[in-house]
Amino acid sequence: MSEPRKILVTSALPYANGSIHLGHMLEYIQTDMWVRFQKHRGNQCIYVCADDAHGSAIMLRAEKEGITPEQLIANVKAEHSADFADFLVDFDNFHSTHSDENRELSSMIYKRLRDAGHIATRSVTQYFDPEKKMFLADRFIKGTCPKCAAEDQYGDNCEKCGATYAPTDLKDPKSAISGATPVLKDSKHFFFDLPAFDAMLKSWTRSGTLQDAVANKIAEWLDSGLQQWDISRDAPYFGFEIPEEPGKYFYVWLDAPIGYMASFKNLCARRPDLDFDAYWGKDATTELYHFIGKDIVNFHALFWPAMLEGAALRTPTGINVHGYLTVNGQKMSKSRGTFIKARTYLDHLPPEYLRYYYASKLGRGVDDLDLNLEDFVQKVNSDLIGKVVNIASRCAGFIHKGNAGVMVETNAAPELTDAFLAAAPSIADAYEARDFARAMRETMALADRANAYIAEKAPWALAKQEGKQDEVQAVCALGINLFRQLVIFLKPVLPNLAADAEKFLNVEPLTWEDHKTLLANHQLNPFSALMTRIDPVKVEAMATASKEDLTATDSSADTAPAGNGELAKDPLSAEIDFDAFAAIDLRVALILKAEHVEGADKLLRLTLDIGDEQRNVFSGIKSAYPNPSELEGRLTMMIANLKPRKMRFGISQGMVMAAGPGGEEIYLLSPDSGAKPGQRIK
Repeated sequence: MSEPRKILVTSALPYANGSIHLGHMLEYIQTDMWVRFQKHRGNQCIYVCADDAHGSAIMLRAEKEGITPEQLIANVKAEHSADFADFLVDFDNFHSTHSDENRELSSMIYKRLRDAGHIATRSVTQYFDPEKKMFLADRFIKGTCPKCAAEDQYGDNCEKCGATYAPTDLKDPKSAISGATPVLKDSKHFFFDLPAFDAMLKSWTRSGTLQDAVANKIAEWLDSGLQQWDISRDAPYFGFEIPEEPGKYFYVWLDAPIGYMASFKNLCARRPDLDFDAYWGKDATTELYHFIGKDIVNFHALFWPAMLEGAALRTPTGINVHGYLTVNGQKMSKSRGTFIKARTYLDHLPPEYLRYYYASKLGRGVDDLDLNLEDFVQKVNSDLIGKVVNIASRCAGFIHKGNAGVMVETNAAPELTDAFLAAAPSIADAYEARDFARAMRETMALADRANAYIAEKAPWALAKQEGKQDEVQAVCALGINLFRQLVIFLKPVLPNLAADAEKFLNVEPLTWEDHKTLLANHQLNPFSALMTRIDPVKVEAMATASKEDLTATDSSADTAPAGNGELAKDPLSAEIDFDAFAAIDLRVALILKAEHVEGADKLLRLTLDIGDEQRNVFSGIKSAYPNPSELEGRLTMMIANLKPRKMRFGISQGMVMAAGPGGEEIYLLSPDSGAKPGQRIK
C-alpha cells in the first residue's frame, strides 16, 4: 500500500463584512467534501481558511456602526464560524488575516520581493476626499459618465453604456462616502513587477495546475501583456503597514492569499506533527490546492503564483475553480426570496440536504450551478430517503424481529456485492477529480440495484410463508450490507447520516477501505429514522423568510419600483385607460437633500426641487443607498400629483420612480441629460 499523501487545502477567504449566503456555501461545501474524501481514504489532508479582514470597506462599516474594526471582524468571525460548523464544514483551522502570523509573513514576502528587485515605486494621481481625508478607490467615486452622460456612475465603468474609463474622466465626481467633491492629489505607490514573471506564468498555467477553460482565459490575459500591480494604499486604511514606509499599507489583495499561509502557520503552532516549511518551502513535496470561484481567478492564477515564485516559495499544485450559483435559473434575488443566507437555510432545513444537492450538480468544470428549489425537494426525497435510507428501514425490522438483531453469515447475491466492489474505484476517481455529480450518479445507480433486489425478493411477503425465515434473514442481511456500502461511498457528502448509520450498524467510524468487507454474525442496534422527507412548506417558509418586505416598503414609502413582478404579481393585467395615465403629472426632480429617517428601517427623506416648489418625499430605498448624501444633486423622476400621504414621520408629497427587484438592487430612474427640474415628462 502506498504512503498516505500529505495535502494542504484552502477555500477562498470570506470577506469579514457580511453574512455567508448559499452562493458562498457552494465553495465551502465543495472543498469540505473533497477534504473529507481524502481523509476517508487515509491521506493526511489539512483544511485551513480565514476571514479576509482588511480594507476600506471594513474600516468604513466599523465607523458607521460606532465600533472598532477589530470588534467588527471579531463579531463577523463568530457568525461565519457558526454557519460553517452547522453546515458541517470541518476546517482544521479557521483564522483571520488580521493576525500576527499574517503580518509577519506579508512583511517577509514583501521584503524578499523588494530585495530581489520586484518592487517598483512611482507617483500616482488619485481623487482625494477632503472631508474624510482619504484617497478614494474607484468604487467610492461617483459621477456622470464621460461617454453617455449617465449620472451616478462608478469611477471605473458606466452601468448604462458599458464604457470603461479612469476615475479622473468622470464629470462632476462626488465621493460616495461623504458626498464631497474630491480633489486630485499625488501619492507614492508601490508596484509588484508582474511582467517579470511572464515566462514563468505561461509555463505554470499550462502545467496541469488549472482546468483547461481557466488556463485558456489566463492565456488571453498573458497574450495581451501583463501590467505592474499596485500593492499599496494610503492611510487611513485598515490593514498592515508596509515595512519601513510609514502611512503606506498593503492592499488587501496582497495579504489575503498570504492568509492561507498564516492560518496554516497558526495551526502548526498547535500541531507539532506539522512542519510549515514542508508545505510552503521552495522544495516542498507536499500537495497544495486552492478552491476558488471564477471571479477571483486573476488574483490566484497570476498574482499569487508570481508572488510565491519571486519570494522563493512553492507554488500551488492545483487551483480548482467553480462557477456561480443561481437559484431557480436566475441570479439570487432578495425580492424573490432566493438570496438565501446560510443561517436562514439552517433555520428551516438540515444541512446535508443541500450538501447532497450540491454534490449531485457539481462537475469538475467552471459551469454555473442552479439550485432549483422544486428539483431540490424531489431529488433529496427520491435519492436519500426513497433509495438509500429506504434500504435500511426495509430490512432492519425483519432482522430484529426474526433474529434478535443479528445479521446472519451469508451472501445471498454475490453478483450484487461484486458489482458494488467493482464500482468503488470509479466512484473514488470521480471524487478525486472533483466530479461529485458522477460520484453521486454511480452511487445512486447502485442504490437502485439494491432496491430492485429487495423488491424482487420481497422479504415482507416471504416472512408470511412457512419455512422462509432463513431466506428472509439472508436477504435482509445482504440489504444491510449494501446499505453500509452506500454509506461508505456517501460519507464525504453526508457525515451526519454516516455517523447515525454507524451507530445503527454498531461499527467503528467507517473508512473507504471498509467497502471491501461485509458484516457477518453481527449485532445491530435498534433502527430509528435516519432522515425524513423535505416538506415543501419548509422550503416555502425559507424563501419567505429571505424576502425583503417590499409590499410594506412600497406602501409606506411611496416608491414605485418599475417592473417589479413581486409587487404587482401580474402588472400587465392591471390595465388603466389612457385618460387615467395622462392624468399622471410626471416631473423631473432635483434631489436637494437626502437623509436617513430616525426610527425607520427602510426610508430616506428626500427634499426635491420640482421647479416651482420644493417637495418632501419619503422613499423606501435606504437598502440601496446607505450613504444618502450621494443622491444629492442628482435628477430623478417623480409623480407630482399624488395625494399627500400622512405618515408617522411626516407628510410625503409625491412618489419618486425606481426600478429593480428590491434590497440593494433598487435604482432611481433618471431623465436624459439636459433635463431641468420641474419639466413635465410626456
